[in-house]
Amino acid sequence: MHVPDGFLDLPTSAATGAVAVAGVALALRGARRELDDRTAPMAGLVATFVFAAQMITFPVGAGTSGHLMGGALAAILVGPWTGVLCVSVVLGVQALLMADGGITALGTNITLLALVGVVVGWLVFRALVLVLPKRDAVIPPVAFAAAFVSVPAAAAVFTGLYAVGGTAPVSIGAVLTAMLGVHVLIGIGEGVITALVVASVLKARPDLVYGARHLRPVPTVEEVSA
Repeated sequence: MHVPDGFLDLPTSAATGAVAVAGVALALRGARRELDDRTAPMAGLVATFVFAAQMITFPVGAGTSGHLMGGALAAILVGPWTGVLCVSVVLGVQALLMADGGITALGTNITLLALVGVVVGWLVFRALVLVLPKRDAVIPPVAFAAAFVSVPAAAAVFTGLYAVGGTAPVSIGAVLTAMLGVHVLIGIGEGVITALVVASVLKARPDLVYGARHLRPVPTVEEVSA
């Protein structure tokens, strides 16, 4: 999903850059309500995990590979606002230090992976947990569904951006077909990874799963230390 430099024209890249800046600014304010002395270290761990996991690709057929986007995973573990920050930091480090995605495309990638990925994943997750039984066993499959939907959603938004400012000589129909076809498969991998990680954290430290806080009272620092 990393968009390279030059794939979108300058006005479109500038517009997504403005959207990314606004989104990160809002996330910085919103994260204050999600982070505390207990959850802040978790945010660092989530960002580190997403960074490492994005380095690992998995085949999705026809010589194409995919990797974890991490938006839904971050939102479920540390909250949507903090999740946006975690994924944005990862994308910034990748673009600046590893030339992954490109500098001029950083705003586009933050918009797609950090904003669309997190927001869509979180909305799907919240919608499902509100109507399903309030049990721990429900969280991992709901996490799978949220992560799965977030990937083709980001691909669809990219196709819209390409329709506005794409520079490659490829038709919109071909881009839409290719993006959605491949990213539905990538979404399955995203969902599996997200469900497994959420299930593991939920089993070891359920109090650290932001998306499962409605299932139990949040323990105090003294209770956790004890």
